[in-house]
Amino acid sequence: MTCLICGSLAFDTIMSFPGRFSDAILADQLHKINVAFLTPSMRREYGGCAGNIAYNMKLLGGEPTIMATIGMDGASYMERLANLGISSQHVRTIDQSYTAQAFITTDIDGNQITAFHPGAMALSHRNRVDDAKTKIKLAIIAPDGRDGMLQNAEDCARLGIPFVFDPGQGLPMFSRGELLRFIDLATYVAVNDYEAEMLAQTTGLTLSDIAGRVSALIVTRGERGAEIFTDGEKIVIPCVAAEKTVDPTGCGDAFRAGLMYGLTNGMDMMTSGRLGSLMGALKIAHQGGQNHVYGRAQIEERFKEAFGYRF
Repeated sequence: MTCLICGSLAFDTIMSFPGRFSDAILADQLHKINVAFLTPSMRREYGGCAGNIAYNMKLLGGEPTIMATIGMDGASYMERLANLGISSQHVRTIDQSYTAQAFITTDIDGNQITAFHPGAMALSHRNRVDDAKTKIKLAIIAPDGRDGMLQNAEDCARLGIPFVFDPGQGLPMFSRGELLRFIDLATYVAVNDYEAEMLAQTTGLTLSDIAGRVSALIVTRGERGAEIFTDGEKIVIPCVAAEKTVDPTGCGDAFRAGLMYGLTNGMDMMTSGRLGSLMGALKIAHQGGQNHVYGRAQIEERFKEAFGYRF
């Protein structure tokens, strides 16, 4: 059994601003904003939602299969996936495009400003879930090309594959009707607190309404942990204390990897959510979305330290 990870592969150029965005932006001048941030440090990382989720799932001993598109400059990423033992069978190279690129600036409070070039990601609909040869136990539809996300949701539903709908920063791409369709097709919906409010406002549904249409609604809340709404109840998932707070990039993806690993390995919803919380804490102590290196035994031990039992 495998998890199908539908989403983006991207290169992240990550810059650190040693101040606060709020101190550099004049609230009464937003109509003619012209701001430059001095970023003394800069690095290029492997990223994208699909890549980050698959990386974290592999740390846990899972078998993720990525379905994504990559550009003519993506050879190093393909080599990396091979070295990690992550299947790239369903990663399609688009020769006429660059790989998706995210340019992320983070201030000292962890706030981020991101510019994103979709590149090959915009052609993600050239992949089809039908082409996945392995038995899929659970899929996730994470931020990707708009047409690809719509298509993958319909295909998963038609094929009887349960999936997590994770709109992320792609949420504004969709109309009210399209978001309602995603919710009705999905088994789970996973959003952060900001996205939860946006999803509710756009669809006209309350969080309780959304939770009632799926098996579970998962809302991550950063340092305040997460909440899982399921079967008319709210499960509160505490935030796991990180060794240090370095970089929030990819923390949500790490959470989703832990959650999905739990759901596909017989764990209850609380344990799955706690595993997601732990994976986010392990990630935030490192720069980039894929630079934290832990063995399965280390993760199990950290889980026991945090929650008093092994998963």
